[in-house]
Amino acid sequence: MPSTERPAQPQHPDAAAPVVGGTVAPGFEGVREAFAENLRARGELGAAFAVTHEGAPVVDLWGGVADPETGRPWRHDTLQLIFSGTKGLVALCLAMLVDRGRLELDAPVARYWPEFAAAGKQDLRVLDVASHQAALPGIATPLAPDDVLDDRRMAALLAAQPPDPDPRAAATYHPLTYGWLCGELVRRVDGRSVGRFFAEEVAAPLDLEVWIGLPAHLEPRVSRLAQSPHWGRRAGWDDPGTFERDPLLGRIWNNPPLFAPGPIAWNDPAWHRAEIPGAGAIATARSMARLYGALALGGTLDGVRLLDSATLERAHRPVSRRFDPIAQAEQVFGVGFELQAPARALGPADDAFGHCGAGGSVHAAWPSLRAGVSYAMNEMRDDELADPRARALLDATHAALVGR
Repeated sequence: MPSTERPAQPQHPDAAAPVVGGTVAPGFEGVREAFAENLRARGELGAAFAVTHEGAPVVDLWGGVADPETGRPWRHDTLQLIFSGTKGLVALCLAMLVDRGRLELDAPVARYWPEFAAAGKQDLRVLDVASHQAALPGIATPLAPDDVLDDRRMAALLAAQPPDPDPRAAATYHPLTYGWLCGELVRRVDGRSVGRFFAEEVAAPLDLEVWIGLPAHLEPRVSRLAQSPHWGRRAGWDDPGTFERDPLLGRIWNNPPLFAPGPIAWNDPAWHRAEIPGAGAIATARSMARLYGALALGGTLDGVRLLDSATLERAHRPVSRRFDPIAQAEQVFGVGFELQAPARALGPADDAFGHCGAGGSVHAAWPSLRAGVSYAMNEMRDDELADPRARALLDATHAALVGR
């Protein structure tokens, strides 16, 4: 950390003054206060929040409980599942292949993946798949939970499947299928799985603790997920008839029911080791902030060039702007990256891009402020489109950056 930083002062662990570990640079004290307020007043279980500015860390905070069953505290090296934050990593891999001239966005997917032409999909473009417009938001074949651990089988099922007949499907977010579709594209173009590509081409050069497929020896560092008391109401899991009344919703969210209230399969170490490229990445917030800090600077940091700034700019230019009839929300996507929508879940910066994750996490670049931000937590909530815990941290960060 730069010499201008000073430690966030640990406080007495009572309800009024929760312990906050980590550091903040001068001018970012309000971020530390917002983080403590999350623990004190907004019911935060355990979390980390990090910010880089001009490529250097200016906020690196953590606190709360990493495992509610054992009471294990959140530490500086705690790792967290970031769910759809994974999609931003996959989007970067696609953009890097575009930058190297190995992938064309307007080309049909079948050019790289011949089996994908089946069932009338011969004209679907890479851009359609990468911007949630392929009409393949769910898998039609009935699945058991552990089926999702086999990314190659999931890709094969999607290759054989026709576009969904429901007219809403082409304007619907692809929660898990995005990862299998785009991950298989990376494999067909490069020969490596998307997890290995990311590890070798992004994580290793930038010294990131981010994995799509966690090494087994790191499992003791992973936090344990919990669900808020209201978890699942927005998706309809509180009503047993929801998915019978709306089969498209069932194909997307209930085949298999990976996010239903109750036991959380995502806590299983086997799920952490698997490459689930739509939702399975595990990381520290500081590494995610460093990654997006590099993207906020045009794709180069500390002498490591991931891709050309013009290619990156193309990747976070709006491609799909629509009202999602399943999520019941306005959405904007670039080439895999989530962009600002009216809910402003990526924070106050108008040009933010990145990706949020199920339960409330946020990971984004703010190019106009030359900053990367990441919020990761282990209590999953879905009551609001923009989680108030993340909003408080992002608002305080924006105020501090604007004031510099």
